[in-house]
Amino acid sequence: MHFDAAIFDMDGVVTDTAAVHAAAWTEMFDAFLSERAESAAIPFEPFRREDYLAFVDGRPRYEGVAAFLKSRGIELPFGDPADPPECETICGLGNRKNAAFNRVLKQHGVRVFGSTIALIGVLRRHGIKVAIATSSKNGAEVLGKAGLATLFEARVDGVVSAELGLKGKPAPDIFAVACDRLGTTRHRAVVVEDAVSGVQAGARGRFGLTLGIARENNDDELKREGADIVVRDLAEISLADLDHWFEHTVRTGATRPQ
Repeated sequence: MHFDAAIFDMDGVVTDTAAVHAAAWTEMFDAFLSERAESAAIPFEPFRREDYLAFVDGRPRYEGVAAFLKSRGIELPFGDPADPPECETICGLGNRKNAAFNRVLKQHGVRVFGSTIALIGVLRRHGIKVAIATSSKNGAEVLGKAGLATLFEARVDGVVSAELGLKGKPAPDIFAVACDRLGTTRHRAVVVEDAVSGVQAGARGRFGLTLGIARENNDDELKREGADIVVRDLAEISLADLDHWFEHTVRTGATRPQ
């Protein structure tokens, strides 16, 4: 093999939880925006799918809250991660969203993308190391509910990021730490992402291959923002395809191509 490792995002790549996150964000922001509109006697503008993709998808929770509020010209104090969900701070709103996510997760469990699990199995059988890198602080719980806790050789999630002071996507920090924990270098690793912020992180980190999954039919956007290859589902790509990329595009010792 001409590459050593594959690093997978979790939500929308391994687990079919992106829709749960989107619903939780919508529930939280719509309630907040509705209350704010009523108290200020201004029109209510709901949280839209475009807002989810542009401002919160793939980002650490509090960074997502801050990015969306900034897009609406709303200023709130940052607060403290210990703020209760009813607190009107960035942290409070983030914790309110997390409570909604965990409620749905408990009710419905976790579905996985079978094609992703199948590809991971092929990679492991051929000696390719695999890690998961996610902004979610629920990483361990989600993987446990999905029965995938032992599938990955390394996990870098929101809890690890907080402990190490890592920057969130689109910074490449979590993927770089995953490489370190797998004992490999960036130019011999694949980053697999479905979020715009995630493919931006893969490109900025100059990993050997940034593979985008266009779950939102956003092929062109993912390609434009840094994905080297874009597919709609991982059933469309094989181990041979990945190895061919590294053999013919990324030379040993080289950095990610311009």
